[in-house]
Amino acid sequence: MRTQLRIVSGSLRGRKLVCEVSPNLRPTPQRAREALFSILGNAVPGRPFFDVFAGTGVVGMEAISRGASAASFVERDFRLIDDLERHFKAFRLTQARVVRADVYRWAERWQAPAEPVNVFLSPPFPDLERRSEDMLRLIQILQGRLHPDSVLILQAEKTDMLQRLPQREAWDERIYGRNHLLFWVKPPSPEPSQGTSDAVNDEAKPS
Repeated sequence: MRTQLRIVSGSLRGRKLVCEVSPNLRPTPQRAREALFSILGNAVPGRPFFDVFAGTGVVGMEAISRGASAASFVERDFRLIDDLERHFKAFRLTQARVVRADVYRWAERWQAPAEPVNVFLSPPFPDLERRSEDMLRLIQILQGRLHPDSVLILQAEKTDMLQRLPQREAWDERIYGRNHLLFWVKPPSPEPSQGTSDAVNDEAKPS
């Protein structure tokens, strides 16, 4: 079934994507997208955005519309990629690029930029149940590689896997109908320990 998805805000506001949807491809609803970008707020403009399990790519294109410096769309289905590239051309999105890859393999070799980024994960629901261990490992890899102050967002439906997310207590969860949005912000790197040298220096200071 073909449907239209509308970009909500920004330079592409009102532009529509015509795409094919199926039980295995459920685009992020407009309400959830509006909430996502409202929560990210000023963390979008000027930052790279990664739309992982890109599908229709509407989230990544919304990010570009709202000022993301660039967007990478990670997808392996060549039919979806054809639609993505058609939309990029129609909307003249020179800052968009497709990464044709299996997400789990892509994560293994991904080198995160040396700056804060936003990474949006919207996996097929069957992966959350049938490949939950792979999904948890994927998230853990991304958490380890992201630059401090980066935001990792997971869109999912209710499933037991959500309670097993790495660093679960640090995720902020919001619920919009059947859609759960979970946000994790990479904390700052710990300051290097100053160790005994400072203690020695303190002792050497005049009283």
